[in-house]
Amino acid sequence: MKIDRERLEMLKEIMAVDFSSIELNLYLDTHPMDQKALAIHNDYAIKLMKLKEEYQKKYAPLTHEIISKCPWEWIEEPWPWEIDYEMGGR
Repeated sequence: MKIDRERLEMLKEIMAVDFSSIELNLYLDTHPMDQKALAIHNDYAIKLMKLKEEYQKKYAPLTHEIISKCPWEWIEEPWPWEIDYEMGGR
């Protein structure tokens, strides 16, 4: 299954923002009073929510917590390793 460049770039951005959010979450576990880090974390959380919503409207579900029309939509999407393979590992 082919995946277009725009879709792949959007997935990469989602992964990068998600990673940053998780890292800030871990930092805040040990520095709960750091207001600057908390503000950055909250900005990433909002950005991630918007990116995921946009991706799911445009392409497909990202997680199994979806409401699907018939037929079941989840099985129509490529597996993560298929996405990487189709783009030549880039």
